[in-house]
Amino acid sequence: MAIPPEFLEELKARLPATDVVGRRVKLIRSGRDTKGCCPFHKEKTPSFHVYDDHYHCFGCGAHGSVIDFVMETEGLEFREAIQRLAGEAGLAMPEETPEDRQRRARNKTLIEVVEMAAAFFEKCLRMPEGRPALDYLRGRGLTDETIRRFRLGFSPDGRGKLKAMLAAEGVEEGLMVAAGLLVQPEDAGREAPRDPYDRFRGRVMFPITDRQGQVIAFGARLLAGDGPKYLNSPETSLFHKGRNLYGLAQAKDAIRAAGTVIVCEGYTDVIALAQAGIGQAVAPLGTALTEDQIALLWRLAPEPVLCFDGDTAGQRAAARAAERALPLLKAGFGLRFAMLPAGEDPDSLVQGRGRQAFDEVLEGAMALSELVWRVESDGRLPPTPEGRADLNRRLDQKLRDIPDPTVRRYFQDFFKSRLWPDGPATGRGGARGGRRFGRDAWGSGRWSGPAQRLRADTAETRPVQSRRLRAAILLATAINHPDLLAEAEEELGRIAIADADLDNLRQALLITHAGGLPLDTEGLVNHLSEQGYSQALGRLLGAQTYDHARFARPNAGLAEARRGWEATINHLRGEDLESELQAAQDAVRRDPSEANMNWVVRVRRMMDESDQSGAAFD
Repeated sequence: MAIPPEFLEELKARLPATDVVGRRVKLIRSGRDTKGCCPFHKEKTPSFHVYDDHYHCFGCGAHGSVIDFVMETEGLEFREAIQRLAGEAGLAMPEETPEDRQRRARNKTLIEVVEMAAAFFEKCLRMPEGRPALDYLRGRGLTDETIRRFRLGFSPDGRGKLKAMLAAEGVEEGLMVAAGLLVQPEDAGREAPRDPYDRFRGRVMFPITDRQGQVIAFGARLLAGDGPKYLNSPETSLFHKGRNLYGLAQAKDAIRAAGTVIVCEGYTDVIALAQAGIGQAVAPLGTALTEDQIALLWRLAPEPVLCFDGDTAGQRAAARAAERALPLLKAGFGLRFAMLPAGEDPDSLVQGRGRQAFDEVLEGAMALSELVWRVESDGRLPPTPEGRADLNRRLDQKLRDIPDPTVRRYFQDFFKSRLWPDGPATGRGGARGGRRFGRDAWGSGRWSGPAQRLRADTAETRPVQSRRLRAAILLATAINHPDLLAEAEEELGRIAIADADLDNLRQALLITHAGGLPLDTEGLVNHLSEQGYSQALGRLLGAQTYDHARFARPNAGLAEARRGWEATINHLRGEDLESELQAAQDAVRRDPSEANMNWVVRVRRMMDESDQSGAAFD
């Protein structure tokens, strides 16, 4: 039965999260906050904050109500957690109708039947008949420990072996059919009905569990013979393939620790990654991602990474996932897309080249906005006005799919920055006016922040002269070392430059470089001077810049210039991240929503990843 919302509200009102959590976690009072060390990941400095109506960990992102806390820490299902808390609060549980009781009892029985089948398949894998299946799994590089952990099994050939085992245990045939374990033949036009038979025969079996680890269905791969290569359980009262994810029960602790979740296309990909130490992977259940699954992923992490094969089919699947996600977007929640090398899947990549190769793929994951741009533009900017107009029309159609006006505006600004790279900055999030947080904010797929993301003019709240000087140093370094400009063109295009003269010079420099002219420093200076920038260059390429950064001078070596460039960029990143962290923390104080709290978590992670050492000015 559905628990009435008013009952849940009364339950939460009677049991503040500080009381319930405080019985398991040592909490300390710090000003207006109550915090302690997180029970969901290892830490020495408390980052687990508890309020009356919820908890949130700024270290791992764990978030929820008292009900979520009891479910997670005690391994209870939703109704069981409600019952325990209701007893503690002195509330009587809402009465079930006879139909509710019957449905719950039947589901409990079905779970027991499916569990019996899972144990049977596991046993068959270790029998002589299951030897080909065991050899297949070992041939895929899976260890016996991994096989046991994921409870892999084998369904013996024959139409009635599972049926006979369950019948011997007293299970009714109707329950076997209801659990999806038997197929009931169509009997239209026949005088006598035909008997149900085993659905899975001669297949490697992959148990599918709910979040608590209870087996509710199976995926199966045919070893030999005729029939579909892959087969899943049908929809049952236990199993809804559009609402579940393969491997979630095994992955939830790793997801919490990593702060992200990886979505693969296949079950063996999830298993191979877990064996390689990448435990935060899950997979959809034989279909494209559904809206329910995307919502579930966002409850696990604000920026799931979808991993697709690099071939044409993988690109099409990524495009479909993007289309499905656009209408669901909201501030603070996005998707990243990691495209594998051609001919590789996660399983083959970690087996053949190791975990580091897969980590590099994840590092290159792109944001949803970047993926949409690449799909619609085919990775290139049309050279003609009419071509750009058509691309603009298609992008506008995608924008109309985004219901959240703030998110839609950021996507619009990003598309404008790509459509007109040689035009002026178009607003928040554009290539000229936007920010670059962490690594390449679009190329790596990292989302830059929720709706409250800082505007470019926030730079003016910092010491303006210091920031203007660093921007000048970067431009001088790029002009004096054109090889470095080729490496760092996108970085230069994404830093926020508040000074209009420097920003115009930066745009002219990038346009010149994009034109493909093989210019050295002298050629760049002459070309920019012809465009009216001679006075700006005179001020830039002089003692007022070089006295602060020797690496920017034309006689500095490329390696020295590169080190200085990286240090200066890192310093600017550090300033931006500190400002954004302050803005995110202010937002949490005003509104402790999950989106705002996830904003703080993301900024802190980016600060941990970023080298914030300043440039060696001298």
